[in-house]
Amino acid sequence: MPKTAKVVYKPVGLVVGMLGGTLAGLVFRKIWDRVGPGQDAPEPLEQDHSWGEVLAAAAIQGLIFAVVRAAVQRGGAAGWRRVTGTWPGD
Repeated sequence: MPKTAKVVYKPVGLVVGMLGGTLAGLVFRKIWDRVGPGQDAPEPLEQDHSWGEVLAAAAIQGLIFAVVRAAVQRGGAAGWRRVTGTWPGD
């Protein structure tokens, strides 16, 4: 891909990434509402939650963020290719 196209894709990729982060946060909250013990996900410094609760919440959140991030980035790259005919990662 020409250097100019890569530079043009950078802000597009940034916006797509921000939308992906927002989407991942929404998905995590929905899932935690169903699997969590009826409250917000525990933060690591909240002492009234067990290690298991804190680590489970972190693992679920990390998994969701990684999968959503990959899906959004891949979708953004595929959309870019449809519009420009070039793949932004190469």
